[in-house]
Amino acid sequence: MEKLGAQQGSLFDGQELASLATDPAERVSALRREIEYHTYRYYALDAPEISDAAFDSLMRELRELEAAHPELADPSSPTQRVGGYVGEQFAPVRHAKRMYSLDNAMDLDELDAWMARMAEAYGSMPPVCCELKIDGSSVALSYEGGALVRAATRGDGITGEDITANMRTVRDVPLRLRAESLGAVRADAIELRGEVYMPKASFEKLNAAAEASGKQAFANPRNAAAGSIRQKDPKVTQGRDLSTFVYAVADEASLAAPGPFELLSWLREAGFHVNPDVALCETAEEVHAFCERALERRDQLPYEIDGVVVKVNSFAQQAALGFTARAPRWAIAFKFPPEEKTTLLRDITVQVGRTGTLTPVAELEPVVVAGSTVARATLHNLDEVRRKDVRIGDTVIVRKAGDVIPEVLGPVASLRPENAVPWEMPATCPSCGAGVIREEGEVAFRCVSIDCPAQALERLEHWASRGAMDIDGMGTEIIARLVETGRVSDVADYYTLDEVELSALDMGRVSKGGEPIRLGAVVAKKLVAAIDESRSRGLARALFGIGMRHVGKTTAELLAARFGSVDALAAATEEELAEVEGVGPKIARSIFVFLRTPDNLAVIERLRRAGVVLEEAAPDPGEALPQTLSGLTFVLTGSLTESGMTRDEAGARLKAMGAKVSGSVSKKTSYVIAGEAAGSKYDKAVSLGVPVLDEAAFLRILETGQAPE
Repeated sequence: MEKLGAQQGSLFDGQELASLATDPAERVSALRREIEYHTYRYYALDAPEISDAAFDSLMRELRELEAAHPELADPSSPTQRVGGYVGEQFAPVRHAKRMYSLDNAMDLDELDAWMARMAEAYGSMPPVCCELKIDGSSVALSYEGGALVRAATRGDGITGEDITANMRTVRDVPLRLRAESLGAVRADAIELRGEVYMPKASFEKLNAAAEASGKQAFANPRNAAAGSIRQKDPKVTQGRDLSTFVYAVADEASLAAPGPFELLSWLREAGFHVNPDVALCETAEEVHAFCERALERRDQLPYEIDGVVVKVNSFAQQAALGFTARAPRWAIAFKFPPEEKTTLLRDITVQVGRTGTLTPVAELEPVVVAGSTVARATLHNLDEVRRKDVRIGDTVIVRKAGDVIPEVLGPVASLRPENAVPWEMPATCPSCGAGVIREEGEVAFRCVSIDCPAQALERLEHWASRGAMDIDGMGTEIIARLVETGRVSDVADYYTLDEVELSALDMGRVSKGGEPIRLGAVVAKKLVAAIDESRSRGLARALFGIGMRHVGKTTAELLAARFGSVDALAAATEEELAEVEGVGPKIARSIFVFLRTPDNLAVIERLRRAGVVLEEAAPDPGEALPQTLSGLTFVLTGSLTESGMTRDEAGARLKAMGAKVSGSVSKKTSYVIAGEAAGSKYDKAVSLGVPVLDEAAFLRILETGQAPE
């Protein structure tokens, strides 16, 4: 074993080693300081002085000493980055100060307009600090007496989730601030902010492993990072190879630094990983040049960025300018345009959905777009294929809508092969061979067979999905094997499964030794528990999950609230169904026919006998919130990045106060809540004159129970 001080760059000389070798406490203390020093060199300075093997040797010796002398245990020791703790869920953590969003500049004109406002506010263009905008997940790190005591997600900006155990596993997060930096700290406690991210190479490795094991791949490195820091078991987080860039302090008064640029120097001295791509700019031309260089280098960086953050480089000037309801006035995020790539359209295949809808899908030569490999993209319907005029063999332009959903923009006409012909929808279903129809006034083609196996698989997946009955762990691979083996054909069959047969389920793959791979007892036990739990989801989710055409989550909730039970719903006339707000004659006809089809009624009866709750429980008056939003209709669009809520969660919060939440904008809509990357619903709201609220206004509604006038 290599001994402390025997390698280049050690903190200690030979004379010090004699005393260190005989006193375990001194030896442990010295090892900790040595390891922290080399961690700092590696992560903060990107200038390691010893090999990985030598570093591992130091860690091994420290672990052995701490094991032999448990009285020397210290939660800030480098060996304590992960333990055996498995949390229940995450406790709330109130931030020292609110974590704000940033306003966006979508092009250079908007960026120039912001800089002009800064020049007007200060009399001339103030120096600004330009940093790369890391595409990760925001975190807050709190230190007391120099030791890491807490880490939290951003949450709603005011309160986050306690992820301390997980963030302690991230190797470039210092467990203790370096002693050299403490002189600049003006408070006993200091909260720092940064971004946790997953490097591109680690993301590709994680998704490759997920695909090899039949699990769902992450959409992009940002989602992977956000999911990794919210794992219940810190050991899972530790295995995800996360990194951080720290760049801000919650309270500028707690630290002796005049501005963001100087703060970055202190953060590096304190031991944090600080992005080296930063510049202090004094003119608009310099800011433009930084943004252009960042965009040019975007693909070469080992991590994802989606823009540049520009901040006034003076905490005093920042304080004078202050904040809007959602963002600081003294900073802006210049967002890069969506990344676009060209690739070959190999084929157009057809996917059959759970309601029989035939959807054309572009099969692409795999290409990396916005951090992940894209090989398929929906083309929606035949009209869309014709509008874009994409043909098999075309070179097409691909991007990700909102950097998440793959989208084919159109062909590069000059590269079209001479033999490329317009694509047509097949006359028969590719899954079962039955006829295909297109009803008058609709864009969708549908398979007419109720026995179509593709529909069965989609219906089964939909029933188990999170928005419906939420059977955790019942993924596509398992469902497909249950269908292929004939064990499950409709949703009621889920409730006849037991642990013994599930554990023995042949997954259609073999081990290295040639033996069939089985699902196994551990997974089977979890699945049976999840199936049991799903029985009590309630009528609304069952109606959504069973897959009636045109019945989405909102419509299912309205039906459940109006009729209260599946029996009452099945007894309703078309006219009674159409009277439910948001239903109308077309949806009423679909529901009426579905609930008078013997095969469907047989499945519902089997669900009832299996103990699935098909009634809607009346709300507990003692728990009900004041219905202050009664009579108002909201539509949600875009991502709620500040609060971290999904749109379903946000809608549920509004409904709890009496509001209605719709999936489409009309003149009857009271408000549209627009998050980041808001789409066509935002545009329609503007065209109809419907009030549009940002996320900060939405959070105020939740806090006060009152909508703005």
